[in-house]
Amino acid sequence: MVLEATLLGDPVFWMAAFAGGAFAASIGALPAFVFTGFMVIAGEAAVYAGAEGAITGSIGFGPVFGPHISFAAGAAAAAYAAKQGYLDDGKNIVDGLGTHNVDVLLVGGIFGIIGLVGEQMLNYVGSPTDNIALMVFLSALIHRVVFGYSIIGEITGDSIFDMSPAERDEEEAPGIWLPHMYKWSGVTMIGLVGGLVGGFVYLETGSVVLVFGISAASLVLLNTGVPDFPVTHHITLPGAVGAFGVSAGGLAGPEVAMLAALGFGIFGALMGEVCNRVFYAHGKTHVDPPAFGIFMSGLLATVLALAIGDFAAFWAFPESILGLELGA
Repeated sequence: MVLEATLLGDPVFWMAAFAGGAFAASIGALPAFVFTGFMVIAGEAAVYAGAEGAITGSIGFGPVFGPHISFAAGAAAAAYAAKQGYLDDGKNIVDGLGTHNVDVLLVGGIFGIIGLVGEQMLNYVGSPTDNIALMVFLSALIHRVVFGYSIIGEITGDSIFDMSPAERDEEEAPGIWLPHMYKWSGVTMIGLVGGLVGGFVYLETGSVVLVFGISAASLVLLNTGVPDFPVTHHITLPGAVGAFGVSAGGLAGPEVAMLAALGFGIFGALMGEVCNRVFYAHGKTHVDPPAFGIFMSGLLATVLALAIGDFAAFWAFPESILGLELGA
């Protein structure tokens, strides 16, 4: 039943997921994610131009470059490589791990398969959010457990949210995800701006995920060392989802859709920062704040769809949640 209802019955997808994970391990998680962005842009541009095909779904979000497979596997490979002494920092998602250590590539391939299976099972049971993002988050928790890391890490400040030891440059201070993008005021502001960008791109093109591709591809600049470059895919995508919720359901016009985009952008940004402070900063490996922000925004959209009948949930409609017949 499960095999027939998902991609898991086709061995081609298992092999592709293994290859995608191993490839990401060799080039690095962040470079692999940049490729995701380019593939999504290409796929959505093709659809907008009227071409047939499924570049976005089968390639950008599929078993080769889907973040739950490639990015998550690259992060897991870095965690493993650090444990083995091949890499100094288990949070290093920028540098590729090359081809000399075959065990690292095997770990990447295995976590690519874990990503495929996990995401397909989440879809099968009707998990009401972006299950690609959710699987990126869960995969990171899995690799921490499997490789002997603490789930949270050592808290050195007054609370789990306290980043002041890092600000004082203490030796055992938490490792902030983005030192140029962690203060609540700045995170809120970039959330507002990015949310509006996401909403506008959706309203003009009808594509929810195009702006995600743009944000993801822009990280090539961060990867090449451009200082203080913001990460925004957990902001612009929720912004587009918020605008979609209002517009696709016929709830209100574009002005309200943009306000919804603003709100969702701020929510995604703040949830990303929550993940930074709870799961990323105190730990020794990469748990992805944007993935957390995106799947939490997906849950918010579903809650609003349940509460407001005319609000359209982008990832899961109310009647399909966890297999329960809740009605439209």
